[in-house]
Amino acid sequence: MIKPAFVFEALQWASSFLAENNREQRAADLLMRHHLDVSWTEFHLSRRENLQEDVWQAFQRDVILHSKGIPVQHLMGYEEFYGRRFNVSEDVLIPRPETEELVDGVISWLKQQNKQNAAAADIGTGSGAIAITLALELKQIKVTAVDINEMALNMAAKNAKALGAHIDFLQGDLLLPLIKTGRMFDVIVSNPPYIPKKEWEELDPLVKEYEPQLALIGEGDDGLHCYRKMAASLPAILKEDGLAAFEIGVNQGDTAAAIFKKALPDAKVSVRLDINGKDRMIFCERGKASERTSS
Repeated sequence: MIKPAFVFEALQWASSFLAENNREQRAADLLMRHHLDVSWTEFHLSRRENLQEDVWQAFQRDVILHSKGIPVQHLMGYEEFYGRRFNVSEDVLIPRPETEELVDGVISWLKQQNKQNAAAADIGTGSGAIAITLALELKQIKVTAVDINEMALNMAAKNAKALGAHIDFLQGDLLLPLIKTGRMFDVIVSNPPYIPKKEWEELDPLVKEYEPQLALIGEGDDGLHCYRKMAASLPAILKEDGLAAFEIGVNQGDTAAAIFKKALPDAKVSVRLDINGKDRMIFCERGKASERTSS
């Protein structure tokens, strides 16, 4: 294809090309902004500017690659979460906007409980998005991040260093590394794998072929194996006035809530919906914390 003269012409081509290949047209904006290396405001102002040859070559290449199934985030090497840029790769789950709602809920709870020096742990940290965001938004709390995947921990540590967050990293399976420390925590938060294998097989290739199965597929027919394992260990590491908060899949709310109600009979367990009105989070507030929230 002959190089378009202006940015907007390249965007028009990309949008049409992606639509023809059943890809979201917004990817064109994301990739162009990335290759122009500008803010969103600057990007919108640049639409009628001349398109440089090197930008066009890189943009065209990535549009074609995305049409073949490679996620935009992997082409750019990052995703934005809570207003910050997190490096990503095939070793970690790409942070989702829905998870920002989980983080919002945890931050609001910590402020409401006035737990300024809380100890929080992020289980299955992946890119570190949850742990790093908590550490940067609430600078006095102490955050520990756990993952079983060494490559994921390396990526999270890279992000923490780049963003200036102080995190303790532990490698191991779910809550086991925390139990070994002998410490108690004010907050346990996690976005664990919860997609049943049958549902995973039906996912878009953008997810199924390029994101880590370890971070997506929950064992068992219902995908809730990780929740059952964590629920069994929570009483030993979650403080009597602590919070456990988890992201869940659509239609998993009632079953997941029952798991935690059984494990934490002293806790107020609630299912919270996301901005689209779908089951998205389980919040378990133990004992005194539940009483303070209700009063």
